Amino acid sequence: MSLFLTLFQDAPATEAAKVLEQVNGDMGMLWMLIAGILVFLMQAGFTLVESGMTRSKNAVNIAMKNLLDICVGSITFWLVGYSLMYGDTSNGFFFWSGLFQGEGADLFFQTMFAATTATIVSGAIAGRTKYTTYIIFSLVMTAVIYPISGGWQWQGEGWLTKLGFIDFAGSSIVHSVGGWAALVAAFMVGPRIGKYVDGKVLPIPGHNQVLATLGVFILWFGWFGFNGGSQLAWGGDDATAASNVVLITNLAAAAGGLGALITTWIWYGKPNLSQTLNGSLAGLVSITAGCGNMTAGGAVLAGLIGGIIVVFSIEFIEKKLKIDDAIGAASVHGVAGAWGTLAIGLWGVDGDTAIGLFNGGGAAQLGAQAIGVVAYAAWAIGLSFIVLAILKKTMGLRVTKEVEIEGLDISEHGSIAYPGKRQRDFEDK
Repeated sequence: MSLFLTLFQDAPATEAAKVLEQVNGDMGMLWMLIAGILVFLMQAGFTLVESGMTRSKNAVNIAMKNLLDICVGSITFWLVGYSLMYGDTSNGFFFWSGLFQGEGADLFFQTMFAATTATIVSGAIAGRTKYTTYIIFSLVMTAVIYPISGGWQWQGEGWLTKLGFIDFAGSSIVHSVGGWAALVAAFMVGPRIGKYVDGKVLPIPGHNQVLATLGVFILWFGWFGFNGGSQLAWGGDDATAASNVVLITNLAAAAGGLGALITTWIWYGKPNLSQTLNGSLAGLVSITAGCGNMTAGGAVLAGLIGGIIVVFSIEFIEKKLKIDDAIGAASVHGVAGAWGTLAIGLWGVDGDTAIGLFNGGGAAQLGAQAIGVVAYAAWAIGLSFIVLAILKKTMGLRVTKEVEIEGLDISEHGSIAYPGKRQRDFEDK
């Protein structure tokens, strides 16, 4: 900045201001591109988490679904999704400005969010879902379900925007929409064979917890772009704000991991790795809505509670509701996303102004947040149920018992992730 002032100290003030605005605009575009690239890398993280937490015989299927999501999401969001999300509106509910809208860094960055929403569903229904069915659901998710509801707040004239609802980077818009869709999908597809036997809930451990751990680190890293890039600008106050968002995000993730670690240590008698990994992810999801409206202390508290909640939620969905969510996606993204959205109404801030119930801001913001949470849950659950019900009646959702036992890698893709004896056995058939 000092160099800039030296170069332009003799220039008219208006000219210097224009140049500074141009520089900030270029830096903002660069920041969004870098952030979008970081979010793209999250697809690799999801692939490792989902495959590591499930059986090795389905690892190729998991990889194919994650690759599919970025391919389908990139095309469909460019074709119709961006317009359905950021197009013109007369009612604040539905948006449209024609096909092939959006360009450059903005379209690229927003596309990565659409792909993330679809990917959340993948892990929940791992090991027993038809690949062809998943293709269609991923298409509908990225082209219709996510974009329309995203416009309610992010388009700028949506009904939730006018209500005062806040979701800075998508705890509800991205994660809860994907999480509730994952819950519906897991319920409709049904549990994996051997998960519930004679009234007992049997664990089906993942094949590689180290891969899952690496996946969480990649997701954590990518989340700096997910949240930080949502500032949508860089330079001056925007640079300060984006930097603070990244810091806040890291604090919440760390607190979420510790929350789950401590909870499982007390509950199970030993600290559980898979639950702790989900705790860190829950901490990230919990701060995604409020990363621009939370103090550092508030972020730690939001993440910590998110990490605790996710452990109880996974246990409740698995053992009480008897819904087999293979990796806990509904809890990590749906439940933690709802919690993070509500937390803004409890101790959120707007600059130096308190807007939360517990820090003197009153109940108005909490009311707006609650309405948004319910709206996104109802939309995702309702639309997902309709789409999946149609697919169930027509194509079917689930593979046959024989295919599930053998593994989806061989039956759906003709290959396996780990060549060796099983590969020779396959070739001898």
